[in-house]
Amino acid sequence: MSLPAIGTKLAALPLTEAAADIREGRITSTELVTDCLERIDEVDGQVRAWAFLDRDHARRQAEAADLHRKEGKALGPLHGVPVGIKDIFDTSDMPTELGSPLWAGHTPRRDAAIVARLRAAGAVILGKTVTTEYAYFHPGRTTNPHDPTRTPGGSSSGSAAAVAAHMVPGAVGSQTNGSVIRPAAFCGVVGFKPTHGLIPRTGALLLSRTLDHVGVFARSVEDVALLAETLAGLDEEDPDTRPRARPPLATTAASEPPLPPRFAFVRTPAWEHAEPVTHDAFAELVDALGDAVGEIELGASFARGIDMHRTIMDVEMAHNLRRDYDRGGDLLSPALRTLIERGRGHAAVDYMAAVAGIRTLNDALEPLFDEYDALITPAAPGEAPRGLESTGNPIFCTLWTYLGTPALTLPVLRSTAGLPLGVQLVGRRGGDARLLRTARWLVSALRRETRRGRRPPATRRADARSAKTRKTA
Repeated sequence: MSLPAIGTKLAALPLTEAAADIREGRITSTELVTDCLERIDEVDGQVRAWAFLDRDHARRQAEAADLHRKEGKALGPLHGVPVGIKDIFDTSDMPTELGSPLWAGHTPRRDAAIVARLRAAGAVILGKTVTTEYAYFHPGRTTNPHDPTRTPGGSSSGSAAAVAAHMVPGAVGSQTNGSVIRPAAFCGVVGFKPTHGLIPRTGALLLSRTLDHVGVFARSVEDVALLAETLAGLDEEDPDTRPRARPPLATTAASEPPLPPRFAFVRTPAWEHAEPVTHDAFAELVDALGDAVGEIELGASFARGIDMHRTIMDVEMAHNLRRDYDRGGDLLSPALRTLIERGRGHAAVDYMAAVAGIRTLNDALEPLFDEYDALITPAAPGEAPRGLESTGNPIFCTLWTYLGTPALTLPVLRSTAGLPLGVQLVGRRGGDARLLRTARWLVSALRRETRRGRRPPATRRADARSAKTRKTA
């Protein structure tokens, strides 16, 4: 059963446009929040994206934002705009339950760093979105907005689905393996996982210091750029953030590149997991990009990176979740218990080698970004799988999470069944602004092709192997 059309409701406004309309007085925060709540009432019975929602509290925040503006006070970049928060980030005025019965009813004493930054920017914290158990594999209750019999992906299931269903213009999630890129791809929205350490994780569920990223969801590249820029920056409680100037993500994303970007099509060691529909769609995409794309084959060392990611994730999650395992292991899913038990068995020398490999592989990847603006690769093996017992395979995200590089998925492809297929772009570590600018250029270029009468990708077949192939270490 498909969702009701959104029509011309305010809930359909892109995040950047909504912020500008509130700032200029064309709409009020109360009007926007009310419309989003009406949309939630209309469709969330099917999608089930929200873990916690207090409608009166949301309206009070919006009313306070409108009063703030009327009094002529300074406005933040997201003033009055509602945002959804994945239920692994602490909120002082809402429960944070981690998708687990062990944390039912838990309300923290203070906000996570990203929640505090959203409030400082004027955003309305609309509610908490569904997460899988401990942001791992055991699914929550959320369904895919395009087909309720299919998974929305995970672990940031509710955030991706809420944005896709036009319940909120932007949302925050996290990624330790594929938990931003995969659900964004399955739900057909833009998902952005920035460079490791760009956005602080203080007050978020700690799974793996080495691998945890904060990511964002919206319906355009410009929107995720604004949201990520608002959250970025040093936090002295997160040792992986750095004392440097906040990158101008939004301005750069909206600008034109000095030269037309070049892309490297990378199958990655995960290509054997790609489904035929993905083969066809990416073959056509490579064909459509023509001389703007070359093909790169990653060497065997990058295949080992996927195994090293697993070693780090097993060990660090086993350590960080040890107290919950010891006090309530019978309330954890079998998959999570298995991971923790596996993590306790890894040799220290293997863990240390896996951590050291991050620097080695990033050094090997670095020269590619002197020639190419972004790597282009699938975000997931195919369209969202049927069934709600699994959140799908994150294998196409694993390597880039391990390396800590910025990654972004664009909803520019469709399967023959009409379901979203994500195109993942990967940038140089620290090159978030350049990646966002390149992504916006790609979206615009594909739109121009469509206006010229060329069919969108995934409706024709071509041979991606015809692209010039080069091998890296």
